Amino acid sequence: MNYLAHIFLARHNGAAMVGGIMGDFVKADVTGRYPPDVAREIQLHRYIDSYTDSHPAVKASAELFPEGRRRYAGILLDVFYDHVLSLQWQRWCDEPRQAMLDRFYAALAEHHALLPDRLRAMAPHMVELNWLNAYEDFAAVEKAIERISQRLSRNGAHMREGIADVREHYAVLTQGFEQFFPDLMRFAEERRAAMVGAYS
Repeated sequence: MNYLAHIFLARHNGAAMVGGIMGDFVKADVTGRYPPDVAREIQLHRYIDSYTDSHPAVKASAELFPEGRRRYAGILLDVFYDHVLSLQWQRWCDEPRQAMLDRFYAALAEHHALLPDRLRAMAPHMVELNWLNAYEDFAAVEKAIERISQRLSRNGAHMREGIADVREHYAVLTQGFEQFFPDLMRFAEERRAAMVGAYS
């Protein structure tokens, strides 16, 4: 899942939302390095990513991408799923999206000293441009994929070409999200509850 979905899944408090997004930036063992809520959500982020990759609906969606671009399907689907989540926000969340993001931005500022260097450098642009509230517009999806592709050492063009595949299979990929996301929400809640004692 991409940034918006990870923050959504950790929306119960600010520290958790920060940990939810830090999972993309922290690769080392988090034990004893961060406050409990942050550490728990970093680890949960990893479990969420593994669960997502293995879910039958996600795997079926990835098969829709042609052989040469299928290796990027996971990234393309992550960004697309944030788009669908944005479009369907009221279906999944009672709190307005911008209100949740305002809480997240405040938590980012509060936990600034904990942020990895790359996230610390990105955060001001994320807040100022309000990236995460823009995914409802498919043009924002395209921009996000372009940004990610530019970080690849090679074959970034193949990822950008995947935008056409997303457009072609838009309806089917949306159905895949709708099958998958309730399962992910249950998984995140259950796994978080099981982890409470390990990060207290």
